[in-house]
Amino acid sequence: MRSKLLLTGASVAILLGGVACTTTDPYSSAPRRNNTGTGAIAGALGGALLGYLTNTSNSEEGRKNALIGAGIGALGGAAVGAYMDRQQRELEAELSGSGVGVARQGDNLVLRMPSDVTFASNQASINPRFNATLDDVAGVLNRYDQSIVDIVGHADSDGTDEYNLNLSRQRASSVAQYLVSRNVLADRLYVDGRGESAPIASNATAEGKAQNRRVEILIRPFRG
Repeated sequence: MRSKLLLTGASVAILLGGVACTTTDPYSSAPRRNNTGTGAIAGALGGALLGYLTNTSNSEEGRKNALIGAGIGALGGAAVGAYMDRQQRELEAELSGSGVGVARQGDNLVLRMPSDVTFASNQASINPRFNATLDDVAGVLNRYDQSIVDIVGHADSDGTDEYNLNLSRQRASSVAQYLVSRNVLADRLYVDGRGESAPIASNATAEGKAQNRRVEILIRPFRG
């Protein structure tokens, strides 16, 4: 059995369901082994939320159906690029000087939140000084609700694989819970962690490790 956290507004409810052996990972758009079950609440996570936060199905299709049910319209054609262009400009303006990078990957946007501005060392609680920045992110996401949001945590190579995986998931979950508390629709979200498996810099240096300790928010147009 697995536990899956469902959010409505700021409330949290627990729903029990079965475990599938694989799941589709929207962050990489590829199937991957689901050893613990996407949405599973590992004991070490202390109640962190993971997986698709939809009350219909723990899958990309379930998220799509939930958004359609919530009245979120799909984007198509030339509207996609223009919509993401506007969202990118607003995010860049809101996050200027915050330490959060905004990158464009095709029609997708990636926000990289380094741990030195988001979390204290080895902690999963958001630094209170970062709340205003996340408020800005939530504000833009709420204005551009025709996009879906994948929140993925990452870690450096210090510590065991299991520890780093759990910490990366906890940090991603903290960001997700904060955004939901600021009225970002939970059905738009997918939350997970990658531990130390996806570095963007060398773990041989302190500077590289600092870059690898991060939470990334992938914002994609909702195409229905």
